[in-house]
Amino acid sequence: MVILISIWGDIMNIKDTYNFLLYGDSISKGVTYDEEKGRYITINDSYAALLQDKLKGMLFNAGRFGNTIIRGMSKLSTDVLKNNPDIVVVEFGGNDCDFNWEEVASNPLGEHMPNTDFNLFQSSLKDLVSSLKGNNITPVLMTLPPIDADRYFKWVSKYNDSMGSNILKFLGSVNKIYWWQERYSSAVINVAQETDTKWIDVRGAFLQTPDYRRLICKDGIHPNTEGHRIIADKIFEFVKCNYRFLLKDEVLST
Repeated sequence: MVILISIWGDIMNIKDTYNFLLYGDSISKGVTYDEEKGRYITINDSYAALLQDKLKGMLFNAGRFGNTIIRGMSKLSTDVLKNNPDIVVVEFGGNDCDFNWEEVASNPLGEHMPNTDFNLFQSSLKDLVSSLKGNNITPVLMTLPPIDADRYFKWVSKYNDSMGSNILKFLGSVNKIYWWQERYSSAVINVAQETDTKWIDVRGAFLQTPDYRRLICKDGIHPNTEGHRIIADKIFEFVKCNYRFLLKDEVLST
């Protein structure tokens, strides 16, 4: 006999195990910047790794460095559907809102577009949600961790005063970097509300800390190990409140 459970409009089969999948960019993949090594690495204590042992089933990580929503849509069949997930946590926007900063620096007064136009980002995210639901998969959207605008500006300008000066001519203010990225994060919430899809406020969890910047790497955008723990805790809290049956019994008993 198949047992169904309805939570906030979602109907899911009650099973012994489930397939979970993280779909997004380098944040989902667990990439941070290692200052000692001077390069990006994938950490062992990513939020995916921290969650795995708490969930009833297998967690697939389909996060890819540099992923945008457009690339995510194009790889939906190979990166997501082939794994037959029950729930997909969707995390896009960080690369979508970004610019080609070298092109900006070389022509600061020209017209420059982000990797994904804002309206296209929203419509593509809606399409992704629709595709997942059409395949009987429950999507859960995730807002973006905030940027440390000062550090990110220095990073993309390569700590070069001349390059930074030109980028600033385009931006007008370093704070615009924060506002622009926040706009894409807000679009995630808008899409969630318009499509009646659940969402996890990771951004809010970061901003609730006394100084969220200590949760961000030197590049100003990737969460560090402590930041990944914040994300894991927020997702766990969400699952516990909304989908307790997805958690292992021993986790709930502690």
